[in-house]
Amino acid sequence: MATTLEGKKVLILSTNYGTETSELLNPLEYLREHGAQVTVAAPQISPIQTLEGDKEPGATLGPDITLADANPADYEAVVVPGGTLNADALRVDADAQRIVQGFANNGKVVASICHGPWLLINAGIAGGKTLTSYPTISTDLVNAGATWVNQEVKLCRANGYRLITSRSPQDLAAFDRAIADELTHADA
Repeated sequence: MATTLEGKKVLILSTNYGTETSELLNPLEYLREHGAQVTVAAPQISPIQTLEGDKEPGATLGPDITLADANPADYEAVVVPGGTLNADALRVDADAQRIVQGFANNGKVVASICHGPWLLINAGIAGGKTLTSYPTISTDLVNAGATWVNQEVKLCRANGYRLITSRSPQDLAAFDRAIADELTHADA
């Protein structure tokens, strides 16, 4: 039986430049195909230029709202894609931090892949959690008080948080399924 996400609202955070193409588009398309209403937020209402492997231009798409206008109360989950440039800019963005904190502190799903967990560190929610990420930021997570594991996807339910993390674009199928599964078990 196919997972249905009808009525579920998901927010995806991105900068306007540098998000890893597949890490933005795959969850967006997967969640929409399964019935979720997905909103993309970026700092500005101008095209998001994605990158393939932090180098080559990928797809462009328009955000639906700005990060400043995003309200965690309106959604069940937030997705934080990677891309080194994207993740590095999002982690110091006050609105992105506020959004992720709002989801985490209210027991909502926070899903982050590749370098995206940098935002979890700067938002102050990584400590005491078991997470995965792109291997090059494992030390950053450990230094923030997290336990790092080398798994394609890690669900961490600790202190009321519901964090889903993955390592890289190769893990997107598992990452997308984990988000859908956690959304269908909202009362878990």
